[in-house]
Amino acid sequence: MRFAIAFLALAGAVVASFALRIHYSTETEPCSINEKWDCGIVNHSPYAEIFHIPVAAIGIAGYIVLGGLALARRRNLVAVFACVGLGFSLYLTGIERYVLEVYCLYCVTSLAIIGLLAAVSLLWVITTAIGRHRAKPRLRW
Repeated sequence: MRFAIAFLALAGAVVASFALRIHYSTETEPCSINEKWDCGIVNHSPYAEIFHIPVAAIGIAGYIVLGGLALARRRNLVAVFACVGLGFSLYLTGIERYVLEVYCLYCVTSLAIIGLLAAVSLLWVITTAIGRHRAKPRLRW
């Protein structure tokens, strides 16, 4: 499971790096599909930064941390951070939907990746706990 999580984290970091490139770009974006799908509008909005740090850069750092924690077999921390990341991504998607009224293809892809990461990490924690529970010797009287 840890390698699957590390692979997903790498994919998330790549997607977030595409969004970061758009954040600093002034060119016409390749993902400007129509009036509802435009990465440029999303990544140049005031919601694309937190304390002058691009949200995409925060995403890259978060995915790298998740991958490192997974490779270090820190199941519980991976699950906690993945769920926090999923919550943050859902919050940002809500801003896209209700405030900006436009979506970013990279952001939605990142949402799918962090959703998978959260699900797989929770499954990893649960299956490990079940395995430990079954492995405990039981005293029989």
